[in-house]
Amino acid sequence: MNLKAMRFSLAAILALGLCRAAVAAPPAESREAYDDFYCTTCHGADGRGNYGVQAPKLAGMEPWYLQRQLEKFRAGLRGTTLDDPAGLEMRAMAEKLSDASIAKLVDWVGQWPDVATAHTVEGDAAAGKALFTSCAACHGAQGQGNQQLGAPALAGQSDWYLLTQLQNFSHGYRGADPKDSEGQAMRAAVAVLPDEQAMRNVVSYINQFQRSAPVAARTTNTKE
Repeated sequence: MNLKAMRFSLAAILALGLCRAAVAAPPAESREAYDDFYCTTCHGADGRGNYGVQAPKLAGMEPWYLQRQLEKFRAGLRGTTLDDPAGLEMRAMAEKLSDASIAKLVDWVGQWPDVATAHTVEGDAAAGKALFTSCAACHGAQGQGNQQLGAPALAGQSDWYLLTQLQNFSHGYRGADPKDSEGQAMRAAVAVLPDEQAMRNVVSYINQFQRSAPVAARTTNTKE
């Protein structure tokens, strides 16, 4: 595990401690809906995400996609490796949720207004445009997503999260379970990206589809 992964692991462990302190998990066979989901502990009061604990932006996320991912975390199709500390944290939280609880959570998150995200990933957007052609087949020419194909919108999502997930798919940290058909498709699709620089180029191109945050809100995401 590299220095960056170790740093994220520590952040995830600390955040997970906060979340577990806030929610006492009932046995799996007696799950009940929660009145407060504590998503804001990691994802922020307005759902704009938190790079420090690798919590992605939820505001503006499609309800069907959020529901599907929560179900995958709960079922153990995501968040099963130490190389994905943020995924491990989400799996621990999702395991507490019943179907009714997930439905309520999705409805709650859907009430948050979409927010602009800062651009933190640097790359060659022109080179990324050529690579994005295969992505567009499912996610749309403007990264708008396609529910029928199970492909979420990419435009407007935190670019550091998009880069992290491309890496996770590439390394097999996500999409390895044969029951995760969408994840398996993404693993195959990411195979056309030969290295991290190609991933950065694609994400830089996707950034052209989303709104830019004010300069003061920008951060730097450098390779360590």
